[in-house]
This record gives sequence, C-alpha cells and structure tokens, in this order.
Amino acid sequence: MRSFLHLFLILQLTGCASSLNKNLSQAEEPGTYGAQVGIVNHTEKYIYSTHVGDGGGGHASAYTNGVANICCVTVPDEWYPGFRLKVNWDMPVNGVHVYKEKVVEVEKYDEPGSVYLHFFPNDQVRIVVTRWVGGSPEHPIARAVKPSSVIQEK
Repeated sequence: MRSFLHLFLILQLTGCASSLNKNLSQAEEPGTYGAQVGIVNHTEKYIYSTHVGDGGGGHASAYTNGVANICCVTVPDEWYPGFRLKVNWDMPVNGVHVYKEKVVEVEKYDEPGSVYLHFFPNDQVRIVVTRWVGGSPEHPIARAVKPSSVIQEK
C-alpha cells in the first residue's frame, strides 16, 4: 500500500510539473505572457463555468467582483487593435445548463496584467487586462453591485 501511495504522489507531481512547464513555455513565447484570469459577474445569475482563449476560467456567484486566481491565458505584452479572445460560459437556468460563446474584443491596455472577464445582463461580455482586482476603485470597469431593493412610501 505504501508503494502505491508513493507511486501515486510521484505521478501527481509529474503531472503538475508537466502542466507548469506548458504554462511557462506559453509565457516564454516572444511578445506574450501567461495571464491569470478573473471573473466579475454583473448579473443576478450564477455562472457555473467559464473558459477564455487557450486558458482557464472559473465560476462566479451573482454580483461577484473576482480576483485573478485562475491560470492562465496567453496574451500579448502589448495590446493591438483587433485583439480578440473567445469566451465560453455556462449560466444555468432552473438547473439546466445553458452554454454560450462569444468572441470579444479585448479593451485597450497599456501594461501587462491579469485578464478580467466582465459578464453583464443580455449576454454582454467585456474583457480588460489590468493589474487591479475586480473590486478595486482603480479597476477599469466599475465593480459589480447588487441593486438595492426600492423602499416604497405609503
């Protein structure tokens, strides 16, 4: 049993090293780097999963201002006009998976950073590259805020 456990751990570590080498090699391509991915959900719906470009994604509760902690998507060091990424996401309705896909132009950025996917009502998606987390006042798009209920006067 102990030998089996050691073999299992070695295989796990080998897989992690292989995955790490792949991400490092992507980042070493001239003029590109591997950016972390964050999700900001400006909707009342739960996002079950996302995928962007050649990299990862994640999930997000309604009105969530995420941090970029999902690895990685390859992006150019410098923005260029027409730079687009394909975004896939699953936003279930009544327990039924609803898969969506859109090619989104990445908004202009002046320095490398993390990639943030912003999801809005009516399947609107914006992508920004920034070093500021989703809820930061310095983030290029205003934070997701749950609308407050309206108090009616009698």
